[in-house]
Amino acid sequence: MRILIITQDLRVTGTSQGIIERSFLSKLRKVYPEAIIDVLYLCAHNQDDNLEILPVNSILKKVIDTTIPFHVKWVNRVSRRLFNILYAENYLHKLFANEIKKIDYTLYDHIMVRSAGLEHETLLAMHNLPILKHTVVNFHDPYPYAWYKGLSTKINKDELQRLQKMIQIVNDAKACCASAYYMAKDLQYLYASDKYFYTLPHKFTFDGFDLSDNFNVRKKERKIQISYHGALMFGRNVFILVEAFKQLVNEHDWIKSDVEFVLRVKGDGVNKLKEVVKDCDNILVLDTLNFSNSSNEQIYESDINIILENGPHYCNILGGKVPFLFALDKKVFISSPERSELRRYLPNYPYLCDMNDLADTKSKLYEVLTSEELHNSEAKEIFSDASFKSALDNILN
Repeated sequence: MRILIITQDLRVTGTSQGIIERSFLSKLRKVYPEAIIDVLYLCAHNQDDNLEILPVNSILKKVIDTTIPFHVKWVNRVSRRLFNILYAENYLHKLFANEIKKIDYTLYDHIMVRSAGLEHETLLAMHNLPILKHTVVNFHDPYPYAWYKGLSTKINKDELQRLQKMIQIVNDAKACCASAYYMAKDLQYLYASDKYFYTLPHKFTFDGFDLSDNFNVRKKERKIQISYHGALMFGRNVFILVEAFKQLVNEHDWIKSDVEFVLRVKGDGVNKLKEVVKDCDNILVLDTLNFSNSSNEQIYESDINIILENGPHYCNILGGKVPFLFALDKKVFISSPERSELRRYLPNYPYLCDMNDLADTKSKLYEVLTSEELHNSEAKEIFSDASFKSALDNILN
């Protein structure tokens, strides 16, 4: 069996999508050990991505210069206003398409193109290409932007143009899938598609990573460490969680003396967060780390790792770090909106709180601090190799 994967992000740090894609390729090798797996890697950088450790037969890396030339910007200004044509975006997609067209797709039994970031260039580059009818299209996030929960982008004529183009791609694709159940259903409806949108959740495996860099790992200074490593964006509410912890610190002497809460964060609200916690010695707001250092800190220093789902009311994506954290055999605390992907997967999980409810957050946080149980058997099954192979077999066949 020959498999071609077209991907856009195999970076080892700075993006969760790179972690997701590297894990996907490693898991693909595990479940199809005899397959020939080739990768077309279309990226916008020329840094070292440590590609040689990925367990595939070949990786063809092509660096795409995504700088829009002045003349293209000038034409785009006219075409967008007068003819409703997104000339600059089409120019960029053509750069990706030119590399995809060089591939002899007839050599492969299965082809999958996988999106990355908010731009989805690899997917949009497939528009009107002959390879598309033989390709499974995988969505990691909703597209266009206006339909991404947590973003404030408004629906306008540009967004409708993007939507129309993606509808055509979906119609021509062999099959479609998304990394979350709710997203799959939302996109199938959004694209008015007769195709069934399959669900292929993110997975994680250590096989595709070199975690030898631990130089910047901070050793915990108290008996118990709670930690969150990630971005503050898309409606993720860290402030109620912080307030719940501060109240527990004030109410329980053992928490004040034995528990620290480390927040390695970036994005909107970091300065506000530092102001909120400045009078609490148990809470530290620190810079983010590269993936190797961050992983080592969460593996060896953290006792309770935090997942913040998107919010405030609905989360239809599966966070890229979720399978990683459940792979560590540590307690995982989840802060979720009323309706979310993780609530659907883990309906009885005792360490999952309502991100908008201080009392519930405080109660569940105290429970995770005082319990010895991991309660991770359901999550382990969801992110298992057997589950991955079953889902992939359904999509490919």
